[in-house]
Formats: sequence, C-alpha cells, structure tokens
Amino acid sequence: MSEQNSLAEQAYQMIRSQIVRLTLAPGDVLREDVLQEQLRIGRTPIREALQRLAREHFVNIIPRRGMIVAGIEVEELALLFETRTVLEPYAARLAAARGNKTHWEEMARAIALSASADNEELMAIDHRCHELMWLAAGNRFLIDTLDVLYAQSDRLWHLYLSDVADMNDAVDEHRDLLSALRSGDGERSAKLMEAHVRAFDSQIRQAVTARLAAPLTS
Repeated sequence: MSEQNSLAEQAYQMIRSQIVRLTLAPGDVLREDVLQEQLRIGRTPIREALQRLAREHFVNIIPRRGMIVAGIEVEELALLFETRTVLEPYAARLAAARGNKTHWEEMARAIALSASADNEELMAIDHRCHELMWLAAGNRFLIDTLDVLYAQSDRLWHLYLSDVADMNDAVDEHRDLLSALRSGDGERSAKLMEAHVRAFDSQIRQAVTARLAAPLTS
C-alpha cells in the first residue's frame, strides 16, 4: 500500500469512527479544512476518505452545501438487517469450515474480557468477535461488506441504545457461537449467528418505535 493510500485509509477509519460514535452526528457538515487540522492529514487523503464514506452511505453530498453526515432513515433499517441476516450466517458457515485454533483462541480471549467491561467495551468485544469470524471465513469481499454493515449497525446502537441496552447477553451469545465454530458445525454456527443478528435488530426496532412514539417536549 502506498503512503497516499495509507493516509487515506487512516483518514477513513478516523472519520468513520467519529460518525459511528456520533462525535460527528447526522446532519453535521464535513469541512475538509477542519478535518485536515483535526486529523493532521492532507487534503487529498481526506477527500478520498470522504468520497469512500459517501459511497458507503455514511456521508451525503449536497449540491452547494458540500458533504454532510448521513442519517439512517427508519425504512432503511429493514434493508440493513435483512442483508446482515443473510451474510453473517453465511460467514459463520464458512468460518466453521475454514477457521483455525488461532482464530478461536483469540475470540475466547476477547470474550473473557467481558467480565469487567462496561457497555461501550462490550460493544467493542462484540465487534471483535464478528471480525474474527469474518477473518476465519477467509473471503476479503465478504469482510469488506460486513465491516461496513456492522459499522452502520454500531452507529444505530450509539444513536438509540448505548445508554439503555445491556450488551452482556449479546456477548454471551458469542460463547455459544464460539463452541459451534470450534467444533466445525457450520449449520449450528449459521443459526446462532442469525439469531444473534435478529436479536440486535429487534432491540433497535423497539428503540426506534419508542422514540417515534414519545411525545414532543417543549
């Protein structure tokens, strides 16, 4: 990877992280000069990162306004999770067939950290478990796609659930998944992963419904 590409990747990861964690909230205007100063990265890598984020629907390009952080429309939730409920179980099935001891030992270490973790740390553990499963699946196109989908789901968690959801159950679900992956049981791994994604989807839907039903305050 060239230095220019490396800087663009750094810029992409840092800006996306701010969007996911709502440091950059939906509707915020993204100014290249401000990002340059903040990230200490040049204009060209910043521009490349923003263009990539636009392609992945984290950023919208508005004529005569520039770039703004994209929102997630309620009607898009179904599209996001119906895609994940197809691809994540598929990745689990591949991982059960292709993964090795190193993947599963690292997943076990990640899960072990949950005993003393707060909610934000539990979400990071959940992400690491997914990431290790994707790596074990051994398909870079699948990894790239699932990474983007997970980041959008992570942003929804920060938007609706970070203050109220208990992530312990989600991490506990990875213990059962790890057992299935280690044994090479692709069918069980796929079913457990589908249930895991659907449970998260249900939490998000309930939170969105509650938010929409809440009376407006003056």
